Amino acid sequence: MNVIDPIGWAIILLILGCGILILEVFIPSGGLLSFFALVAIVGSMVVAFRHDTTTGLSFMAVAVIAVPAVIGLAFKLWPKTPMGRSFLGDLPSEEEIKLEDPRRALVGKIGVAKSPMLPSGAIEINGQLMDAVSQGLAIDPGQPVIVVEVKANRVMVRPASSDEVQLASLPNDDVLSRPIEEFGFDSLEDPLS
Repeated sequence: MNVIDPIGWAIILLILGCGILILEVFIPSGGLLSFFALVAIVGSMVVAFRHDTTTGLSFMAVAVIAVPAVIGLAFKLWPKTPMGRSFLGDLPSEEEIKLEDPRRALVGKIGVAKSPMLPSGAIEINGQLMDAVSQGLAIDPGQPVIVVEVKANRVMVRPASSDEVQLASLPNDDVLSRPIEEFGFDSLEDPLS
């Protein structure tokens, strides 16, 4: 008189093994709980193989997928538990993690190549010498460059056009000395005269 068939026992043992693995993450036992979890998972496979070879192989495949998934889920949830917070302290906010890089303010600035850039070399911006990488173009020393982006530890530059160099040489606070084309307006001359 068997109330639960062998497949039911195999399922119960597999779930029990995964549950004990989760407990091992939350309750450090020096590997004792891991041993019991291993015994339960292997026991579920043995019971499944006794029923049928196909069922046993199916349980092996489920265990290969379920065990790492359960362990990963437990470690993902662990920092949010009271024990995890006591071990790790408060998790930093996203603003605290974000690195402040003063070089990000260089985007759009004009500098001068101080060495041949094939594709990396030295540039000078505002009297400061720094390493940079060109965007695939060779840049000769003394050629004006513009900073395109700053990503990780790379300052990406490209050759600057004469218009960009001219605009950079104008003072930014004197709006009246800038050419009208810079503002996107058409010429003010009468086209019919």
